[in-house]
Amino acid sequence: MLTMLGGQRRFCDGITRRETLQVGTLGMLGGLSLPSVLRAEPVGTPLSRTGTAKSVVVMYLHGGAPTQDMYDMKPQAPVEVRGEFNPISTSAPGIQICEHLPRSAKWMHKAAIVRSVVNRSNCHNTMPSFTGWDQFLEDLTILKDSYPPSMGSVIEYLNQHRALPSFAKRPTPPADLPAYAHLPAPLGWGGGPIKAGPYAGFLGKRYDPLEAMCTPTTDPGMPITVREDPALVKGVPRLPDNVLAQGVTIDRLSQRKGLLEQLDQQLRGPVLQTALSGFDRFQQKAFDVLTSNTLKAAFDPARIDATVRERYGDTLFGNSTFIAANLIESGVRFVTVLWDWYNGRLGGGTFQDFGWDTHMWNFQILKKYLPVVDMSFASLMEDLDRRGLLDETLVVVMSDFGRTPRVNKDAGRDHWIHCYSVLLAGAGIRGGAVFGASDDQAAWVKDRPVNHADIAATIYSAMGLDPHLAIQDKLGRPVPIGQYGQPIEDVLA
Repeated sequence: MLTMLGGQRRFCDGITRRETLQVGTLGMLGGLSLPSVLRAEPVGTPLSRTGTAKSVVVMYLHGGAPTQDMYDMKPQAPVEVRGEFNPISTSAPGIQICEHLPRSAKWMHKAAIVRSVVNRSNCHNTMPSFTGWDQFLEDLTILKDSYPPSMGSVIEYLNQHRALPSFAKRPTPPADLPAYAHLPAPLGWGGGPIKAGPYAGFLGKRYDPLEAMCTPTTDPGMPITVREDPALVKGVPRLPDNVLAQGVTIDRLSQRKGLLEQLDQQLRGPVLQTALSGFDRFQQKAFDVLTSNTLKAAFDPARIDATVRERYGDTLFGNSTFIAANLIESGVRFVTVLWDWYNGRLGGGTFQDFGWDTHMWNFQILKKYLPVVDMSFASLMEDLDRRGLLDETLVVVMSDFGRTPRVNKDAGRDHWIHCYSVLLAGAGIRGGAVFGASDDQAAWVKDRPVNHADIAATIYSAMGLDPHLAIQDKLGRPVPIGQYGQPIEDVLA
């Protein structure tokens, strides 16, 4: 990509003069789009630094996790603010986190906490945290093809164009393996409508994630009857449609695939070819799910033995996190592990889990939830370290927004977008670091505010990718993958 020198003067639409000159120069060279640039240049051209993270696992706590009860505690605040939990020391001198995260505390020397995140959109809007795009959305369940792509979809896009750093310690991923996977089910699926955020948007469906499916359950005889005593959701993610129909062999499936391709080629004219080209990879992904031994091995429930269940907590979130480690080891580049809202009626039960939307009984719920996060995060770090993958894998713990500093009359915390925390650990991160600060009640940013675009830019930079690398939207306009965010250099290694 050509870079033009000059000041960072932004127009009213947010595009800088420098970026305009970049686009104009590419146009004079024959209207090069990103795919043609990437094909013409050697692998590594989009890099801005020597990134050490080759893969990313995002542990996503959907619904607004109260990070002042996790990573930014205020023990000197009034009781109605500080809540019921106490801080404990960690492996990083001077950093304290919640007493219900003791195993996580042992990994803080490998982690950085950003305590000054601000969400500039609306509550329960998951677009900012997945894409870096902080915009108000009227309907959070509409999946528009004009939306910007998620970080995982960008990684899938760059991977298909062979523009990602190569693995240092792992073999090249098999061709049938996706770069981006989403566990244990589509975002929002458990509550009814699927929500926007994790998808490819204007890049096209071919860059959507491989989405697992699940059947959420609870232990027998433990349906949720009151919200203050939630039963932990059980289950194991599974590949969608990963069993061949009776009588269909792999050879027969391959013959059908070849016949379908021939019919497609005969039927498609130039216009239809363009309109349907985005589905080629989608069809290929479906075929790969049916035939890939690598994917089947990563999802094999037999690998979740008694030892794994004990270490990860034997929950849907814990089992999903373990499978994420398997996928990373197999070569997948970006995995999202989701703690969502699940309605037990979908699985034949009678329970409901409203995720992290703790308007009532915040502390009673967290006494069950936080140990699961603790076991899952720490076990993931341990497994990645044991497999020799931690120095190439970035682990992120984030939520869509935060919760109010003051505990309400129902012992809960309500929606709060003005200040909360994100945890980054592992590859590309300066361990034992804290960036930014909230005030004495964890209500407002006191020092160095950042938004989700800055978090996205930091994740890209940890992978060695230039967050200002532009991709074209459906109207041909350049959009930086980092949504104009700036990397948080203080937490990068």
